[in-house]
Amino acid sequence: MPSGVVADLASQIPGVRRIDYENVFYASDGDWIESLVVSSSVDFDPAEVLESLDRVELFHHQLTSGDSATQTTRRLTVVAHEPYPFLLGVVLRRKAIPNRLELRDGVLTGIVTVREWEDFRSLADTIQEQFGRFELLSVNQVETTGAPLGSGQIGRVLRDELSAEQLTVLRTAYRLGYFDVPREASADDIAAELDIAQSTLSERLRLAERQVFDLVFSISGDAEDAETIGD
Repeated sequence: MPSGVVADLASQIPGVRRIDYENVFYASDGDWIESLVVSSSVDFDPAEVLESLDRVELFHHQLTSGDSATQTTRRLTVVAHEPYPFLLGVVLRRKAIPNRLELRDGVLTGIVTVREWEDFRSLADTIQEQFGRFELLSVNQVETTGAPLGSGQIGRVLRDELSAEQLTVLRTAYRLGYFDVPREASADDIAAELDIAQSTLSERLRLAERQVFDLVFSISGDAEDAETIGD
């Protein structure tokens, strides 16, 4: 059931294997900001591919994995015109939470969370009506909604922006229980684990924490100014 800009991309990208929706934000008038992770067996130029598509504009792209001889992975951030019916719009209008959406081998599959079975039936009927095909693969009853689409973005940003030294300090402090309540490890414990002076540890930890707070509150501020996916 591929449709929308992601289907257009799949038809233009050579050797495409899968396209994952990493995150999506609704802008206005059918425009969506989409972060897509594209895996292909052949490397490609995103600007060249998108040049032939009239309803999508490339905002940013990044090569995330190109070491494999058999697969290249790129992250594309695009502004896409997706007039209704757009699958994400349908999902959200039916009060469902999208957890994952992936296009692979020409088939779009996803995981969504709904509150009641009747909500799911309504969503399935709407998808069938709007897109012509719907197949239920499995159903699970869960206590929590699971991670919504885009929930891994902050973690990725932190890993990209923090230095290896900062990540090591924070990871070690977390592993030893420095951030637990009550605290399970002291700064001296962490310094000993890393074989550095306590004063050096304190400085690195403060800088790492400040970097995390700068990133988190910067992301939060952006989110408050932007309308997230939905109507």
